[in-house]
Amino acid sequence: MDRIIKTAAEGYLDASLKLVETVFSKWDSPEEGRTVKGLVQEIRSKKYYIPELDLVMVNENDEVTGYVMFSRFHIEGRYEDSLLILTPCAVRTDLQRQGISKQMIEYGFKKAAEMGFRAVLVEGDPKNYVPRGFEPSYRHGIEAGSGLHLPHPDCLMIKELSDGALEDMHGYVDYSFYESLREE
Repeated sequence: MDRIIKTAAEGYLDASLKLVETVFSKWDSPEEGRTVKGLVQEIRSKKYYIPELDLVMVNENDEVTGYVMFSRFHIEGRYEDSLLILTPCAVRTDLQRQGISKQMIEYGFKKAAEMGFRAVLVEGDPKNYVPRGFEPSYRHGIEAGSGLHLPHPDCLMIKELSDGALEDMHGYVDYSFYESLREE
């Protein structure tokens, strides 16, 4: 299978939304699928969006098989020009565990570093992200704020894209500026 990474803006915006909703609906629930799709739409409509880091993988038939988005992020109003968040990452369920997400994430790291970003934050299962160089963010003074309900503190992770990037970053992570993630 050919694997080609492109930006979603190259004609894949709707297809990437459909993939995200389908994958998260199957993995968790239809409600989660709608929430994550809404998050992608919200990020795309705000200043956090970076079209060059909104990535899809397509196969030889030009079908979207994977999706990953890196967008600007801030901690307590700081670091927006140097910090990204990786969310979401989705691979077609019949193609998971074939290195698609790994290839897309590694490509995103390289592109983000070239653009001058210094670190990437992610929330998820450590077994999926530690192999990509992430480590628990609390080790660097970046902790989950009171609104984040993590299954374990190790689920909030960070990765340096440049040496020493985390020496001056610290604070509490909060998603309240995302309307689609606010709890009612």
